Amino acid sequence: MIIGVLHLEFRLHGNKSLKGKRKVALSLKQKLRNKFNVSVAEIEAMDIHDKLVLGVVTTANATERVESRLAKALSMVEAISPAELIRCNTEIFSDSD
Repeated sequence: MIIGVLHLEFRLHGNKSLKGKRKVALSLKQKLRNKFNVSVAEIEAMDIHDKLVLGVVTTANATERVESRLAKALSMVEAISPAELIRCNTEIFSDSD
């Protein structure tokens, strides 16, 4: 089993409320879930109105599938996000020795 984690950090320029942040977060999370069948959650900076951090997780039986799915998810986020993506990190975990 291969598990892939994509860590996304956004800067929300001009956002003055948590309500505005949640609107952006919910939209991105739903689009990622619908298109790529991944798990998505807000993982850090929950009370900071101009910073959004999402964790995207997927699993498959091949590393290439996990890497491909996360790369496509990242490309989509970069294309559609109203927020500035300031950092992203991908990690792949495998249970094989």
